[in-house]
Amino acid sequence: MSQLILGQTFSFTGNPWHMPAGEAVRHIRRGAVLVADGKIIAVDEADTLIAAHPAAKITDHGEGLIMAGFVDSHAHFPQTAIIASWGKRLIDWLNTYTFPEESRFSDPDYAAQVANTYLDLNLGNGITTASAFCTIHPASVDAYFSAAQARGLRMLGGKVMMDRNAPDNLRDTAKSGYDDSKALLQKWHGVERLSYVITPRFAPTSTPEQLEATGALWAEHPDTLMQTHLSEQHEELAWVKELFPEHSDYLAVYEHFGLLGPGAIMGHSIYLADREWDAIRDAGASIAHCPTSNAFIGSGLFHAVRAHALGIRTGLATDVGGGSSFSMLRTMASAYEIGQLRNDALHPAQLLYMATAGSAQALHLEDKIGNLEAGKEADIVVLDLASTPVIRQTAARADNLWEALFPTLMLGDDRAIKAVYIAGKRHSG
Repeated sequence: MSQLILGQTFSFTGNPWHMPAGEAVRHIRRGAVLVADGKIIAVDEADTLIAAHPAAKITDHGEGLIMAGFVDSHAHFPQTAIIASWGKRLIDWLNTYTFPEESRFSDPDYAAQVANTYLDLNLGNGITTASAFCTIHPASVDAYFSAAQARGLRMLGGKVMMDRNAPDNLRDTAKSGYDDSKALLQKWHGVERLSYVITPRFAPTSTPEQLEATGALWAEHPDTLMQTHLSEQHEELAWVKELFPEHSDYLAVYEHFGLLGPGAIMGHSIYLADREWDAIRDAGASIAHCPTSNAFIGSGLFHAVRAHALGIRTGLATDVGGGSSFSMLRTMASAYEIGQLRNDALHPAQLLYMATAGSAQALHLEDKIGNLEAGKEADIVVLDLASTPVIRQTAARADNLWEALFPTLMLGDDRAIKAVYIAGKRHSG
């Protein structure tokens, strides 16, 4: 049966990073989305679609803003329980919080418990797709994809590969990392709405032998994505230079081992040399911007304007749990604040683009998700633009869409998520 979801509708008709926001967005004050068989069939004026489809089931969200579900381009689902842990920078964060917690994922029951919690928190915040780093344990990948499959979600993820500079119980080997990843890829990639992502944690935790094996695996399966970390903190850059002195810069390590190309997703990418910016652009690789994490762990200020000016696919990411919130609204607020510190006042349309269409592009899923338009899968979020007293009083003064929307981007949280639809089915959590 077809259904009509009514409210304000918000769709991108272009990229607001490359044109005026007013020309990049279609906003219908009293609109509707026609959905059937998990897909968006049409987006138009409510009266038009009601008249054309009198038998469709109607759900009316009133003043709610209907848009594409949020897409998180980089997260660590095993760090769900350690979010908001105190007082560490990147390397100490890993040793103090991340590695002890990830060691618990050898227990399949614990992995399943956290995977379910993680996905429920995502859905409560309007995140309908994410690309997650799992742990070295195959059971963590099975738990993550099983939980996603049960919810009908389009999700991506992969087993972390690391064979050095980690505790004994969290190291694989070049061979076992390759073998386990290949088996998991063959088990999960392309099953229903799931995609496997080849996942070396980052260069310091992989030997040259493992990076070579990882590059070989990706070359054998070029239809998969590859995700890792790049240039997050100064200490990390110094460490990479010490471990790989033969390479001119951090990105050159990944290039050498065949880990840069279309489908590569580089998390953070804060301290890039000019050569690295150009190489990422020329390779057609993506960047995942992780603003709450970059602030919380003290990493630095990503240059979002430069990334978009170069035409690099750039998505927004919570980076849970180094990132300090499951909310993509809070993540957009942090991206705005970091932009301000760079003297770049990002437009609300640019923030929303990164959180939806931009992240979908970064994950090479722009043909399936990321925008409220005909032909896309019906992963939809409905925002309440008056979810709290402070937001309500600010939005009430608005003279246009952006003034009405911006308070929710800056001050909103899970209370602003009025409804979530997964492949056209309303999430009941």
